[in-house]
Amino acid sequence: MSNDLSSEMEVDAFRRLFPLRFHERHLQESIRPDARPLGKARDTSVALGAVASADGSALAKIGCTTMLAAIKMEVMTPTTESADEGCIAIDFHMPPICSPLVRPGRPAEAAPVISKQLSDTILSSGMINLKELSLVSGKAAWMAYLDIYCLDADGALFDAALLSAVAAFSHLQIPVVSLNDDGRVVVVSDEDGGKLEKEPVNKEKRKLKLSSIPFSLTCVLHKNYILADPTAEEESVMETILTVVLDSSFQLVSLYKPGGPVLAQTSVIQDCVALTRQRLKELQKILNEAVSDMEED
Repeated sequence: MSNDLSSEMEVDAFRRLFPLRFHERHLQESIRPDARPLGKARDTSVALGAVASADGSALAKIGCTTMLAAIKMEVMTPTTESADEGCIAIDFHMPPICSPLVRPGRPAEAAPVISKQLSDTILSSGMINLKELSLVSGKAAWMAYLDIYCLDADGALFDAALLSAVAAFSHLQIPVVSLNDDGRVVVVSDEDGGKLEKEPVNKEKRKLKLSSIPFSLTCVLHKNYILADPTAEEESVMETILTVVLDSSFQLVSLYKPGGPVLAQTSVIQDCVALTRQRLKELQKILNEAVSDMEED
C-alpha cells in the first residue's frame, strides 16, 4: 500500500515538474493520461430547458467543461438596411468560478475571442435565417440575446460553447406578440392570452427552423500527433490548437488556428477534418436525443 502511494506521488510530482515529458511518454503509447485514445473526444451530454425564465436554454458538458446557454427574446426596431431581418447578439462569460486562471475583477482574455468566434460561426453557417425573426417589415423584429456562461473551463471551450448555443436555439420558443393601440408590437404574457383586444401577430409560441447546424472539434497538434478534444492541461502543455467547424451537411464552415509552433500541413488539416466528421455524427445524435427527450416530456 505504501509503495503504491509513494509511486503515485512520484508520478504526480513528475507530471507537475515535467508536464511535456509526462504527456510525451503517453503519446508514445498512443494513449492519454485520462486513458482516451488520441482521436477520441470526452463523454458529452446536453440538457435542454436548463433555465426556466429564458425563452431557450441548454446545459452542455464535454468532459468536465460545462457551458450554460440562455436566450432572451426582445422586440426591436430593425435598421433601414435590414428592414425585414431580426438580430442576434452573443456574449460569452467566464466568471472566476470556471477556472483558477480567471481572477475576480479581471475579465478573462479568452472571453471576447470566443464571443467573436461564436458570432462569426453562427452567422456565417446560415443556421438561422434572420428573416424568420422579422415581425412587421421595417417596424418590428426580434433581437435574440444569447448569453453563454462557462461554469467549468477544462479545455475545448469553443466546442462546448457552440454546442450549448446550438442546443439553446433548438430549444428556443419564440413568444407570442400582438399590436397594441399605438400600433407597436408587444410581447403577450401567458396571463394576457385570453383578453387580447387585437389579434396576436403570431398565434402561438413557435420554434425557429434551423438549417446547416454547425458543430466543431478542437484538436491539439504536437510533433506528429493529433489529440482530439484536449483538456485544459493538454492545451497548456502542447500549445498548438486547431479548431474545425463543419455544418450538418459536412461542409466546412471555418478553420481556426491561433498561432502555435506546429505548422498545420495539408495532411494534418485533412486528418483533423476527418476526426471532425466523426465527431459531428456523435454530436448530432446527442442533440437529437436531447430534443426528443424534451418533446416527450
